[in-house]
Amino acid sequence: MATMESLIGLVNRIQIACTALGDYGGGDSALNSLWDALPSVVVVGGQSSGKSSVLESIVGRDFLPRGSGIVTRRPLVLQLHKTDGGEEYAEFGHMQRRRFTDFSLVRQEIQDETDRITGKSKQISPIPIHLSIYSPRVVNLTLIDLPGLTKVAVEGQPETIVEDIEKMVRAYVEKPNSIILAISPANQDIATSDAIKLAKEVDPTGERTFGVLTKLDLMDKGTNALDVLEGRAYRLQHPWVGIVNRSQADIMKNTDMMYARRREEEYFYTSPDYGHLASKMGSVYLAKLLSQHLESVIKAKIPGIIALINKGIEEMEAELDRLGRPIAIDEGAKLYTILELCRAFDKIFKEHLDGGRAGGDRIYGVFDNQLPAALRKLPFDRHLSLPNVKKIVSESDGYQPHLIAPEQGYRRLIEGSLSYFRGPAEASVDAVHFVLKELVRKSIGETKELRRFPSLQATLAAAATEALEKFRAESKKTVIRLVDMESSYLTVDFFRKLPLEFENGPAPSPATDRRAVSADRRNPPSDRGIPSAERGNPTDPLGDRYGDAHFRRIGSNVSSYIGMVSDTLKVTIPKAVVYCQVKEARNNLLHYFYTQIGRKEGKQLGDLLDEDPSLMSQRQELAKRLELYKKAKDEIESAVLVR
Repeated sequence: MATMESLIGLVNRIQIACTALGDYGGGDSALNSLWDALPSVVVVGGQSSGKSSVLESIVGRDFLPRGSGIVTRRPLVLQLHKTDGGEEYAEFGHMQRRRFTDFSLVRQEIQDETDRITGKSKQISPIPIHLSIYSPRVVNLTLIDLPGLTKVAVEGQPETIVEDIEKMVRAYVEKPNSIILAISPANQDIATSDAIKLAKEVDPTGERTFGVLTKLDLMDKGTNALDVLEGRAYRLQHPWVGIVNRSQADIMKNTDMMYARRREEEYFYTSPDYGHLASKMGSVYLAKLLSQHLESVIKAKIPGIIALINKGIEEMEAELDRLGRPIAIDEGAKLYTILELCRAFDKIFKEHLDGGRAGGDRIYGVFDNQLPAALRKLPFDRHLSLPNVKKIVSESDGYQPHLIAPEQGYRRLIEGSLSYFRGPAEASVDAVHFVLKELVRKSIGETKELRRFPSLQATLAAAATEALEKFRAESKKTVIRLVDMESSYLTVDFFRKLPLEFENGPAPSPATDRRAVSADRRNPPSDRGIPSAERGNPTDPLGDRYGDAHFRRIGSNVSSYIGMVSDTLKVTIPKAVVYCQVKEARNNLLHYFYTQIGRKEGKQLGDLLDEDPSLMSQRQELAKRLELYKKAKDEIESAVLVR
């Protein structure tokens, strides 16, 4: 299996990378937290429980800030790396290129980095500080030092500080992969220990909890802590460890840590109370115990960590696909991306027209319902009413009455009727234009690839609308031409097939021919076959040269001709609209846009691909996290293969 040193070091590196990406556990992200899956030792204790002294004893260096009240205001991820020799030094995660060999400067940097986030106030922050210490005097181990639990807020602290600290500490110790190092002072009743109380709530079986008893040398004379250390007062799955820290006087005198270690060892071996436990007491033993246990936990958790990483990679790749992959920076790639996005839109637009998606059927509705309904509503009844027919025919004749049939009257009646077709023809063009515009809008909205580029969406919509306006203008010209063509040349055969007026009367016999000649002088040829009651009245000021039946017949003939033209236009107008608008929109909607886009330069192309800044930031963070997960997976799998 893997060497445990390599695994602990790997976990350390992953923790640093997680923090850099804003993943330090307990977040609201929909993605699983890799930080939460990494085993680590969480140091928990009340204020003045000796937490800082225990950590310094394990490290063998005096490096932690000290003072009254809350000194630790941000989690400190302390990563210890055992070296084969050489100089001891420390590195911060936020200052990786700088090595600290003076540990008094380490203490100052911890304080300064805390203030950078929390300010000079006594607020706390969940953002951890990463500190790596390289030394031949340490074991491979990761410890997370948390703010000390407190019961009351002192001056300068927020009123919610007690709840805030407990919430932060609880967020760490509740994680199933955390190892709880519960520190309690021996000179206080273990039943009142804040650390033990919290550990018991989150780890009732004691499987994840190590108990540490500090200040054994400060207990009242004649008393000892054997009931606790031997597990009778409060039993844990792991052994209790007693610690003797430096006294306040030692700290003030900067007593050497190595000397303090030797004195601690001497205390236990010479103590009448704890001598039989001396081999399992002290900070050196505690560090080795924790290191070995952390190694075994990491080894056991590797399959679960890899499974979590694989799941995270899958989720992040799916999310990146949804958000869209990053755009290349070179001009050619940008142009290619824009054209591909336009093709995706064009494909969806064509699907709407061709029936793959809803919407194209509305165009057929214009031709099948709207146009026929508009034609039926045209005011031909008014235009071809008896008074209007009389008026137009008489005005067309002028001072010279028509001889056989009122041709000029017919033409004026027909031309006036045909002019009414312009309205429905243009309305059909506008209705189809509206449908096409709506389909463009829907298609842009349904093109998922375009959603991340609002500028390109707007430009594309404007280009499509401009093209549709051109198609509409051409379509209107065409349908108006169709109407005008009907006016410019009338269908002669239609009128030739109409029965002549004089053919409506009875055929004259030879006996009556002579009388007919006399009658011709009295009645013009155009009056033949018309009853005398309906013949013209020369005294009529409107020039009503014939009876009403004559004009009704004219109106009826014109109406029949207009009906024939209406049936023709009902077929030809949809053909023209489809050819000039629908077909052009389907085949050449973005033709002009493609021409223009090919002339744009890099910055102009970049402007079209300008995304929502929040979306870009989200994708960048996701891409970085994905890279971390893939790298972590490779390193873990490589470490596991080490023999």
